[in-house]
Amino acid sequence: MIATTKIKPSENRSLLNGIRWETYQALALDLAENPSKKLTYNQGILEIMTSLPEHELNKRFLGRIVETTTEVLGLEIYSLGSTTWSREDLQRGIEPDECYYITNEAIVRGKLDFDLNIDPPPDLAIEIDIISSSLDRLSIYANLAIGEIWRFDGKNLFIYVLQNISCQLQDYSRVLSVLSTENILRFLQKRKEMGENASLKSFVNGCKIC
Repeated sequence: MIATTKIKPSENRSLLNGIRWETYQALALDLAENPSKKLTYNQGILEIMTSLPEHELNKRFLGRIVETTTEVLGLEIYSLGSTTWSREDLQRGIEPDECYYITNEAIVRGKLDFDLNIDPPPDLAIEIDIISSSLDRLSIYANLAIGEIWRFDGKNLFIYVLQNISCQLQDYSRVLSVLSTENILRFLQKRKEMGENASLKSFVNGCKIC
């Protein structure tokens, strides 16, 4: 039996209990062409979230920061957007807002089908948490061994790095060590005053990554 948790419509999310793994996988496949819907699965509990414009603006700009930094530093990157990452043996699955292979880019270059029991997980995931999730998404990332998560709640930016089996707060990115929470957040705020392209140019100069 499926139980639905009632949540205020303004929160743009639904929580379903008693969902089988096969049902989750089928929904993930059906919604693959609908990027506004995000699925999170944690041992029989399925959360469906709908993205808001603020969500999309922030995820794209943070993604541009990652892409700009890797380009300036001469690093290759494999961008996989909101690809679903899951493991049946753990009964967990998640869709980041953006995700990247950087350290392990050469290992997966050109790959389209992934199996986290065999392949390395993404090096970096971006999470926009304007509408707080009902599930502990960080623990899901940790269980899937995704190495680093940037989480932005609309005001504050947090960098979590996987250490052993948990995500720990850090001031600096591990995969892009020239970046700190302070300088990333500063340019997120500047974007509203200067525009995206001008802010990114200022970001490159301000972070001294040239």
